[in-house]
Amino acid sequence: MKNKFTHIGEKNQPKMVNVGDKKITKRKATAKATMFLGEEIISHFQNDELITKKGPVFQTAIIAGIQAVKKTSDLIPMCHPLLIQGVDIGIEIIDKEHIEILCTVAIEGKTGVEMEALTGANISALTVYDMCKAISQKMVIKEVKLLEKSGGKSDIKND
Repeated sequence: MKNKFTHIGEKNQPKMVNVGDKKITKRKATAKATMFLGEEIISHFQNDELITKKGPVFQTAIIAGIQAVKKTSDLIPMCHPLLIQGVDIGIEIIDKEHIEILCTVAIEGKTGVEMEALTGANISALTVYDMCKAISQKMVIKEVKLLEKSGGKSDIKND
């Protein structure tokens, strides 16, 4: 029986997938994080931003997410270091208690950028938490998921 996990070798030991023979293709992935902030925090926002002593919350979270995308291979052992060509992170207040973070990553390469998109969305959410925790620690990062990926062996689109 062939091992279905790509990061486990023949002797059941961890390995990094060899992408040397793969073709370079345009690859893109988008991840979404949904976060409960609560009315207490969101009521402090003006013009879709909250300025704190640490700086503007969403702008800082976007920068942190971009940095995280670039450092994904340092954080997740089997991820390849990639030459990231583009990162787009947007944060929106979606109702009186919640925000949504979308992180889209693009490259031309031999391996996908799903982990980079997921990492960017996660770190952006954690940064929002860090910057707002003085107001309330009742925040919840509710869901982080891959919305879509394209390029490579298979395209995926989730709801």
